[in-house]
Amino acid sequence: MSSRRAGPDNFTLALLATVALASLLPCHGEAARVFDMVTDAAIALLFFLHGAKLPRAAIMQGLTHWRLHLTVFAGTFVLFPLLGLALQPLGHALLTPELYLGVLFVCTLPSTVQSSIAFTSIAGGNVAAAVVSASMSNLIGIVLTPLLVGLLLTSSGGGVSWRGVPDIMLQLLLPFALGHAARRRIGGWVDRHRPLLGYTDQGTILLVVYTAFSAAVVGGLWRDTPASALFATLAMCALLLALVMPTLTWAARRLGFSRGDEITIVFCGSKKSMASGIPMAKILFAGQLGGLGALVLPLMIFHQLQLMVCAVVARRYATRAAATDDTLEAD
Repeated sequence: MSSRRAGPDNFTLALLATVALASLLPCHGEAARVFDMVTDAAIALLFFLHGAKLPRAAIMQGLTHWRLHLTVFAGTFVLFPLLGLALQPLGHALLTPELYLGVLFVCTLPSTVQSSIAFTSIAGGNVAAAVVSASMSNLIGIVLTPLLVGLLLTSSGGGVSWRGVPDIMLQLLLPFALGHAARRRIGGWVDRHRPLLGYTDQGTILLVVYTAFSAAVVGGLWRDTPASALFATLAMCALLLALVMPTLTWAARRLGFSRGDEITIVFCGSKKSMASGIPMAKILFAGQLGGLGALVLPLMIFHQLQLMVCAVVARRYATRAAATDDTLEAD
């Protein structure tokens, strides 16, 4: 996916086409069970490859710039969930219960990797720190996201219980750990074929979206979800970004970070990963597939919105840096 464009990219168009296909030709019965098994296998492969991709050195390096990483993690795993809870009255008033739970789920997810690094680079930030911070966010998110989901969604009337969280963590963490353990043998091959991981990410997401929306359409998603709730979901996702990005900017400056570190904090701390989020949703909400389509819809909206907003913000950072350099040269 290109992070340099503000408009819809090919993958976003593929997502929209998948939703349309599931709406017109939803799978059900035996076909749905087959798709369900295929997506389970794809998710296991996805996390195995992510484990094989992450170098041990990146994990160790994450300990050196701990103030920056703690600030990013606080934005990702503390600020977002608190804002999601604070918006509960608005969510209950404007959204369906499934859509609001989907917004809460967005708030629990780790940061993106590729686009966070890309935007940090465009803006002239600390790219090395972004690589480590985004990678560590995804590693920690495998454990922390299910815990946050169990806490937030149960307290808000969701269908995830604390009893299932350890099993969910094992389903996500075990393939990742096996992949990381196998990195010594297959890491070189994975590094040489990084586009394969991108195709695995996108293919897995499209599979889960198709099965989720098929089940949701059969269960009456479009019949029971008013258009006003969809527009309200877009507005709530925009509000989350509008609150998080300035807060992270203010916090980075108050804590005395450099401009490069501030950029890393803003872009890594404000992003949410659809590549991790949709496969996680498939496992976390396995018992309520009829509502999974509505639960992942806010993540799909937030994904495209964050790309468009961050593209604009990154260009502004870059423009200011260029203007500052020109001023210094003139002096």
